[in-house]
Amino acid sequence: MNAQTVEQTKQQIRSLVGEIAQLSKSDVNAQEYYAAFMQRIVSALAAVGGAVWLVGEGRRPELAYQINLSQALLTPGSDDARRHLRLLHHVVETGEPQLVPPMSGGEGEAAGGNPTGYLLVLAPLAGDASIEGVIEVFQRPDSPPATQRGYLRFLIQMCELAGEWLKSRKLRQFSNRHSLWAQADQFARMVHDSLDVRETAYTIVNEGRRLIGCDRVSLAIKRGRLCKVEAISGQDTIESRSNLVTALGHVATRVVATGESLWYEGASDDLPPQVEEALDAYVDESYSKSVIVLPLRKPGNVDELAPRGRNAELIGEMHVERAILGALIVEQIETALPREVLEPRIDLVYEHSTRALSNALDHHNVFLMPLWRAIGKSPVLVKGRNLPKTLTVGGIVLAILLALFLYPTDFDLKADGTLQPVKRRDVFFDNNGTVVEVLVKAEQDVQAGDPLVRLENHDLEQEWQKTMGQIRETTERLETLRQAKKNSRTLNEAQVAQIAGEYLQLSERARNLQEQLKLIEEKRRKLIVYSPIDGRVLLSWDAEQTLKHRPVVTGQRVMTIADPRGEWELELAMPERRMGHVMKAVDRFGPELPVTYISAGDTRYRKHGTVQKIYGTTQVKGEEGPTVKIMVAINKDDLTDPSPGTTVTAKLKCGRASLGYAWFHEAIEWVQKHILF
Repeated sequence: MNAQTVEQTKQQIRSLVGEIAQLSKSDVNAQEYYAAFMQRIVSALAAVGGAVWLVGEGRRPELAYQINLSQALLTPGSDDARRHLRLLHHVVETGEPQLVPPMSGGEGEAAGGNPTGYLLVLAPLAGDASIEGVIEVFQRPDSPPATQRGYLRFLIQMCELAGEWLKSRKLRQFSNRHSLWAQADQFARMVHDSLDVRETAYTIVNEGRRLIGCDRVSLAIKRGRLCKVEAISGQDTIESRSNLVTALGHVATRVVATGESLWYEGASDDLPPQVEEALDAYVDESYSKSVIVLPLRKPGNVDELAPRGRNAELIGEMHVERAILGALIVEQIETALPREVLEPRIDLVYEHSTRALSNALDHHNVFLMPLWRAIGKSPVLVKGRNLPKTLTVGGIVLAILLALFLYPTDFDLKADGTLQPVKRRDVFFDNNGTVVEVLVKAEQDVQAGDPLVRLENHDLEQEWQKTMGQIRETTERLETLRQAKKNSRTLNEAQVAQIAGEYLQLSERARNLQEQLKLIEEKRRKLIVYSPIDGRVLLSWDAEQTLKHRPVVTGQRVMTIADPRGEWELELAMPERRMGHVMKAVDRFGPELPVTYISAGDTRYRKHGTVQKIYGTTQVKGEEGPTVKIMVAINKDDLTDPSPGTTVTAKLKCGRASLGYAWFHEAIEWVQKHILF
């Protein structure tokens, strides 16, 4: 070889050595490092192949990476493979590099050897204080001894670089482990710091996400059969009605119902149909690449685990027997941590979370916990001379609570209503038109048939004029044809027949026009609205001004005529939410429930009546929302100068109930509907 070629080869080797040195300072994983390291070693030595062997269990070498390794050495249990492994084991035990000629070895089973036709260049891979493995290079055997010793020196130097990478990798692992344990310690301290359910939930999700290293952690608490999302990492408050939170709650509910953990990483074909449906809907909303749902079970005592052993399978079986508190949801949206990294971190978060949440829920469910908490925060109340006062106040509070639960009282349901005469009729417009005159005033007495309002309709007048003109024209033509029929002697048969046909046609038209005129005149008569009954006109305070010159349509209400001299009744609007109690009282005491009421104009005296009719339809009325109309029969003599539409407040007697239920039944029903249901 000439000098230029030798120099180029040296430059290539120096470049490869520099790459190995740079690679040994990088933070790559073991698989990538050994592949790049071995490829550059083989290239620098122009070798046939090579392999990286790492020390495994029992100090036995295990293959980590190879280039052109003989199939005989890869076959487990073969004689060549056993001899070769004994040779590698000898290098691991002695820590000495070796050059092993081809097809060489000692006598006996314990002796190792080189069963290949290549020169083996072996160098130990030293870590911090022990041999971590062996680097093996397969070289052609025809090189001079000096060159072979050069191969060995080169490999020893490269193994030193690899050893530095191993040391730095271990330091990083120790540092990461130390950081992880520090985070775990901080997480354990914070998650057990409070017994408030909400504070505990927010600590679990926010500190748990930091410890796991994922994108989002959520916590759902089981309430009845459903799971409600209580906290999501990175959010101070959550909107429970949002699509994302609702879908996440459905996923947690379905998974908790199965009692098994869910690990979703993109494929949901093997999941139960109900879980798959809920999960697909949630992934469409959240765009998560990985979703892990773990049911949180109430932790057991250590003594419970001892009789059945402590391996994971038996503990898992015992978990199934314990109540489920909720679910821990871990998501990866942008990160992609492997499962072997996630599992130990999630297990750590799971164990602390389930115990902290269980303690918080047990504390929250203690009877009268707000009262005990308030007493506990005020030690002054239970010390010295204040103790008798505290006991007295506590006794009074207890007596009040017992009275609320045990003392019976009347169960009355309140409703607003109006006083109305029994005999009353609404007056409607029977035709379209414009109001030209209001013939009555508010509170005016009228008789049946008295005119109330007069309308005008220009289109109807034009139609009447047009019809009258057509009638006159038809009548004149008929008179002409009658005269012609009288002089029929001067006409031939064809003319007589024509006159007769036209006469019949015009006669029919005249009858139709007369019928049309009757209908038009009937509409004209309806342009004046008459009172249907004897009574008094009920108008709003500005109705006379608003009606005049106003266009109206058929069916529009104009006013009400009521007879205040007759019987009166009470019209109540009972909120629909109270109708269940009303119907129970009707079933128990009959339809004529007693009613007590006071009017807005006279609140000093209570009047009485009985339920006359309960309507089955619901109407939306003002701020009360859906209401049911109830008619109450009353005594007219109880009223002093009543006015139609007077506002009243009434109470329906629905039997008796405990004092607390009679006062707070709506609050109790709200809790049953919105919290317990």
